[in-house]
This record gives sequence, C-alpha cells and structure tokens, in this order.
Amino acid sequence: MTRILRNLAGLVGFFLIWEGAARAGLVQQQFLPPPSIVLARVAELLGQVSFVRDVIASVLAWAIAMLISVAVAIPAGLLLGSIPALRAATKAIVEFLRPIPSVALIPLVILVVGGGPEAKITLAVYGAIWPILFNTIYALAEIDPVLVDTARSCGTGRSRMLTSVALPHAAPFVFTGIRMSAAIALILVISTEYVAGASRGIGNFILEASEGGGRMDLVLAGTVVAGVIGYLINEGLERAGRRLFAWSTVDVEATT
Repeated sequence: MTRILRNLAGLVGFFLIWEGAARAGLVQQQFLPPPSIVLARVAELLGQVSFVRDVIASVLAWAIAMLISVAVAIPAGLLLGSIPALRAATKAIVEFLRPIPSVALIPLVILVVGGGPEAKITLAVYGAIWPILFNTIYALAEIDPVLVDTARSCGTGRSRMLTSVALPHAAPFVFTGIRMSAAIALILVISTEYVAGASRGIGNFILEASEGGGRMDLVLAGTVVAGVIGYLINEGLERAGRRLFAWSTVDVEATT
C-alpha cells in the first residue's frame, strides 16, 4: 500500500504541475490542454464503443505478439545458450538484426504481409524477441558450474540437465526479458498503428484526432489510455514475478 500511495502521490503532483502551467498560460491550452480536460475526454471515450474497439484491437495485437515472441525466443535462446558453437556461428547475424529499428521496417513489412493487423503484430514480434532471447542466453551462460558438475556426477543426461538445472536457473532471467519485451511490444503496436494508419487501434485513433482540427485533448486522452494500459501490464508482470520467483535473488523488476 505504501508503494501504491507513493506512486499515486507522484502522479497527482505531476498532474497538478501540468494543470497549473496550463491555467497560468505558461503553455497554450490549444496545444497542451490541462489534465482536467484531458481526463474528462478519457471518461467520455471509454463510454464510446468505437474507442473501446480501438483499445481492444491494440491490446489483442499486443497479446498475440507477446505469445509469438515467447514461443520463438525462449526455445531459440535455450538452443543458442546450450550450444556454444551454434551461438558463435549466429552471433554476427543476431548482432546485425538486433539494432535495426522496427519502425524502419514498416514499408518492407507492409509490402510483404500487408497493412492489416499482421503488420503491427510482425513488427512487435521483431522488437520483442530480442530481450527474451538475450536474457535466456545470458541465463544459461551464468549457470553455476558447481550445479552442472554435481548434476553430471549424478548421471544426469543432457535433456534432463536442461529441464531440471538450466530451466529453473534461467526462469527469473527469462521473465525479466518478457517484462521488458511487453513494454516494447506495446510501443511498437501503437506506433505502427499511428505511422502505417491501421484501420483499428489506439494509434489510429490518435492519428485521426491529430488531423484536421488537431484535437489535442483527444490526442492526449488516447495517449493517457495507452500509458495506463502499459502501467497495468507492467504492474501485473511485476506482481506475478514477485510471486513466482520469490525464492530467486534475480531482480525480476529490472527494466533494462
């Protein structure tokens, strides 16, 4: 409760500064409406079916992208982490692909898979895979050699070593990677909706609100909703990590 109250106090303080700056004329309300107006728009939007569908479209695309990322990155990380020769052979390819910004691939993705939901899911998967993959590889590289030697001395085979020694050790690291990827995937889903002009989604709503009359109150309201979704996802994963890995010394709340 103390942690929640501190977070709320910081949020209220931020809104008060924002409100005061807007009301005092330090910024033009046309470009930066006060939070009292923005939050009123949020309440109105949550009562509109079309906006709720936009939120559902973004969250559903995020969930699909995360499921695909986890299904691909964890087995790949286990494979590369447990076979040093394979990891060395693929290092150059991985280090070449990892720094490429996902948003820069939007034209290519649209040409290959089209501009529908597949585009934002594909780009979110591309961006979300790397933290999970690298955390999995790192976890396997950091296994205590004593644990491995003890398991081998007891006659543990390679497959059993992976399931009973490597996976339990790697799980907290992998979960931290998943938590990092969750934020990346949400950012990429909404960014792709905005840049590529998806038919549904929070990004598309923000794009349409910014056109024409430039309704900044609606733009900021959509942004606030996206921020709340990201906060709830992060908070849920933090709580799940503390429950699942209370025994571990790994900081599952790490963000970088």
